[in-house]
Amino acid sequence: MLYQLYEAQRALMAPFSEFASATAKLYDHPLSPFAQMPGAQRMSAGFDLLHRLAKEYEKPPFNITSVRVGNVDVAVQEQVKLAKPFCRLLRFKRFTDDETVLGRMKTQPSVLVVAPLSGHHATLLRDTVKSLLQDHKVYITDWTDARMVPLSAGPFHLDDYVEYVQDFIRLIGPDVHVISVCQPTVPVLAAVSLLASRGEFTPRTMTMMGGPIDARRSPTAVNNLAMNKSYSWFENNVIFRVPGNFPGAGRAVYPGFLQHTGFVAMNPDRHLSSHYDYFRDLIKGDDDSAESHRQFYDEYNAVLDMPAEYYLDTIRTVFQDFALVNGTWQVRGELVKPQDITDTALLTIEGELDDISGAGQTHAAHGLCSGIEARRHFSYDVAGAGHYGIFSGRRWRELAYPEVRGFIARFDQRVQASQPSPATRGRGRLAAVKTSRSR
Repeated sequence: MLYQLYEAQRALMAPFSEFASATAKLYDHPLSPFAQMPGAQRMSAGFDLLHRLAKEYEKPPFNITSVRVGNVDVAVQEQVKLAKPFCRLLRFKRFTDDETVLGRMKTQPSVLVVAPLSGHHATLLRDTVKSLLQDHKVYITDWTDARMVPLSAGPFHLDDYVEYVQDFIRLIGPDVHVISVCQPTVPVLAAVSLLASRGEFTPRTMTMMGGPIDARRSPTAVNNLAMNKSYSWFENNVIFRVPGNFPGAGRAVYPGFLQHTGFVAMNPDRHLSSHYDYFRDLIKGDDDSAESHRQFYDEYNAVLDMPAEYYLDTIRTVFQDFALVNGTWQVRGELVKPQDITDTALLTIEGELDDISGAGQTHAAHGLCSGIEARRHFSYDVAGAGHYGIFSGRRWRELAYPEVRGFIARFDQRVQASQPSPATRGRGRLAAVKTSRSR
């Protein structure tokens, strides 16, 4: 019933949002007589803010049309390589007429970015993709809003997520490098573990960024909620049926609007301050700052519904049973054994100020992957970075990305072992990790 009430409220607010938008322009347009009135700029700013608070936010596009490779701008085309009911595998194909750059791009490593299925769309990793495209062939998982998936497609469990990742790895091939950001670190580690246990090829490298491999370490507010509430509490309080005006009508989901409420509730003062600053920027005519605010919240406020089965599986497996670190997790009856991974290099990245995945949670992967020889273990802490800073923004581009790029180059088949890389030199760079050969 809550979902239906939310949809009714959204439909009711839609005309008011459009009215606020039109009124903001009326008080701001240079040819409008209202723009000449005293306080017109303040009126326009107020109505603009009201519009943004009341509007519905659609999934934004990646909008990556070009990227610089070396000293040449190359065109980028977004392609769907594989479509599944709950996810599309996207490829960002690069094109150029420069033969030298084309030859260089053909030899660059292939990278699969596994985006989170945890509220926001994969476009949240736009900055991650843009950086990677400079030096890699890039694929990304684009998860589908569960309210758009018909009931006929069946349920989607955490086990299905693991199998999706395995299918994508097989499709790209044995030279793939996998990067998982936040939530997918756990199912990606499971997917690669199962491939290794079956004797299939595994990725050349795994880069795990800000994920809850062991949520018991330095638990955050997010971890505490998942650990302190019972499984039945989540079933009864956050799971609802999709209303009839969507293709997925009747599907049980964890609604995006509830997730967004939780995101905002974690730092309400920061969001209030940000909106007030936006209001002041509009009054001052600071268009650059105002546009930066719009771009951030266009992404931040666009959320998707998660399949109920997947969400509840994650709560139980990752945050209550700690099945991965306890060695009890089974996917389709097959035990997940990270110690079986031997041919894949491992890099873990954490943010110094991460308030979603606490310190040590991601680095815990090294202790589980005891079958990987010591020279293939690396960890890196991004100074001054919060959760989003490890994969987006200045600290990602200037601190984290050079380490990821160097790590991938070091273990890519086409890069000679003698070639130096950023992952092997310099104070504050990647730290080798000491691991035990037993779990």
